[in-house]
Amino acid sequence: MVASYTTIGKPITRGEGPDKVSGQALYAADVVLPGMLWGKVLRSPFPHAKIVSIDTSRAKQVPGVHAVITAMDLPGRRVGRLLRDCPVLAMDRVLFVGEKVAAVAAEDAHAADEALLRIDVEYEELPAVYDPMEAMSDSAPVLHEDMASYIGLPQPASGINNVFAYNHWSKGDVEQGFQESDLIFEHTFTAQLAHQGYIEPHACMTRVGDDGRVEIWVNNKSPFNLRSQVSAAWDIPEDRITLYPCSIGGDFGGKGSFMDVPLCYYLALHSKRPVKMVMDYIQELMAGNPRHPATITLKTGLKKDGRLWARQAHVVFNSGAYGAFKPRVYLGGADHLGGAYRIPHLSIDSYMVYSNNVPCGHMRAPAKPQVHFAVESHTDMIAKELGMDPYQFRLLNILKAGDATPTGEHWQDIRAEETLRAAAEAAGWDSPKPGPFVGRGLAISDQPPGSGQSAATVVMDGHGKVELRMALWDTGTGAHTILRQIVAEELTIPVDDVSVVVQDTNAVDFDSGSGGSRVTYTAGQTALGAAKALKAKLIARAAELFESDEDVITLVSGSFLIAGEPERNVPLWEVTSRAITPEEGPLAGEMTYAAPRSPVTGYTAQVAEVEVDPETGQVKVNKIVTAHDVGTIINPLTHQGQIEGGVIQGLGYALMEEMTTEEGRISTLSLGDYKMPTIQDIPVLETVLLESSSGPAPFNSKGIGESSNVPVAGAIANAVADAVGVRILDLPITAEKVLRALKEKRDSG
Repeated sequence: MVASYTTIGKPITRGEGPDKVSGQALYAADVVLPGMLWGKVLRSPFPHAKIVSIDTSRAKQVPGVHAVITAMDLPGRRVGRLLRDCPVLAMDRVLFVGEKVAAVAAEDAHAADEALLRIDVEYEELPAVYDPMEAMSDSAPVLHEDMASYIGLPQPASGINNVFAYNHWSKGDVEQGFQESDLIFEHTFTAQLAHQGYIEPHACMTRVGDDGRVEIWVNNKSPFNLRSQVSAAWDIPEDRITLYPCSIGGDFGGKGSFMDVPLCYYLALHSKRPVKMVMDYIQELMAGNPRHPATITLKTGLKKDGRLWARQAHVVFNSGAYGAFKPRVYLGGADHLGGAYRIPHLSIDSYMVYSNNVPCGHMRAPAKPQVHFAVESHTDMIAKELGMDPYQFRLLNILKAGDATPTGEHWQDIRAEETLRAAAEAAGWDSPKPGPFVGRGLAISDQPPGSGQSAATVVMDGHGKVELRMALWDTGTGAHTILRQIVAEELTIPVDDVSVVVQDTNAVDFDSGSGGSRVTYTAGQTALGAAKALKAKLIARAAELFESDEDVITLVSGSFLIAGEPERNVPLWEVTSRAITPEEGPLAGEMTYAAPRSPVTGYTAQVAEVEVDPETGQVKVNKIVTAHDVGTIINPLTHQGQIEGGVIQGLGYALMEEMTTEEGRISTLSLGDYKMPTIQDIPVLETVLLESSSGPAPFNSKGIGESSNVPVAGAIANAVADAVGVRILDLPITAEKVLRALKEKRDSG
């Protein structure tokens, strides 16, 4: 399948690599403008409090300070990716520790810091609620009294205290399903607050021109969506706002939010100078937009023969103080609480709940790591109670081609069983374990690509060199290299002859940006379409030069061929040098594409092998086998990089990463306290790829960016239970939790 391609399937190194390693790449924090000021923020020390008064008079006297602002200086508008519930600066109350209360712009960072120290704020503490279950009770404080007026609030309203989004998915009749079930199991799981862990913190620069036009440099992966958000917040037409591309130093879902941009504009407006704002990692951990904690209860009914028959799933997401950082308000991944299994009767209820904690946003495969940790742990627990091997139990219930998913989806070419078998076989599931206290755990999930809109122009000059012009900003995934390969393959030229020009928001009407495993699908189809349009123009020019019909001319390996006349083999550059003149300028092909919802998903099955020290509870992951249902692999180098990066991120989530809180205060305020995996934690990684021709992206490819981090926690939890016979129901699976469970097991006999 891949052998017929010249560029697709080749391990092309990243085009932006030299600029990044040499320091030439421009990040938002690198931008320097004449007259630039530094913006800084005063944040709330309380999780819930009334702002009685703010005195900024002493701050304004600090030398070098050009602006000091509070909510009194701003319009009373709120901002958000879809749900506009977040004030630019706290208006009359603060709802979490770290909420922005006042801001300053000064000649240097030291003056800005000094000014913040001189702002006097009087607070009146209010009752706070941190647990989302408590927040849903009628006795809990109402955190958003004006919630009904918020733009973007999902309708109909839930009617439950502090619940701003409620979703329900169902199939069949769950009550009937439980009545028909012979066995019923119920378990509850919890998942922790976790940070995306990107190296580059949020940063932005804003300049307001004398004509009121706004220029922004920011590390945001969805610039057109951000432009729309700030346009609404500032009441400025979108065509008067320009966002310029910057390199993005990691995203993992966290760089889609507005963060400091709305505030930075007001500092620039009041100071009449460009303003730069860069968060440090204390602020990132205190007031970023991390992954949601979740409490998940699964109740499942089965037939005597082990067939899953009914499930009631209930998930509560702790959204923190605001819902503004989610593009869909709710977390769509909750619909996967049926897993990759046949379940005739299903009911899922999902709640997004306000609390006095840090506002949460998106992180790689939103909600799915939490969901599949619960689903796959629950699956193993049921198998154990039935006395069945977890692998065989899954095979009995796994989705097959033609099946509807638990929520009624009908995917084409379902390959869940093949992927599950491939992982188990590669891991030697039935082979003897290499020692005592060693266990194996299995988990499976799927990840369909997202949809969206993109635009591209492919331009060729007289030397046969090509520019791919797109307003798609690479988040570090290597997307631009993939797009270059797609264009090069269609035009039958070397990848090195294709360069990417990243455009600002004035260049095209809209681009959905990165995220949702959609880039190769949406931007890839767009780039391919633009290359096809250019190719058609080149063939038309060649036909004129050859005095031949277009339908007998083909472009092969960088040369034009005429059917039946093999001697007339003309290199592409010769045609372009004659056809593309300085007077006419280069030839271009254009494409705007709105990708429909894909009918195809891709499955990932993983087997983790762990060793547990029964004296300390320490868990060592020896090996992870990850099997992927993929289409054509465009670039095996970047493809494998995405897989391994996701697995390691999943390992950190499973075993160590947690933002711990004490009464709403984050107590892990450095990356030294917030433990992420290092090279010493990396186990043996084995990848199994099941290629097919069913991918929805160019050349039948599939996305890979989000899938590999999803099943890891479930696989590791199951492996720990297999190794020492204790089940950890709350992430992360730390040595302390394992040791405590082992002690309880011994004490109970």
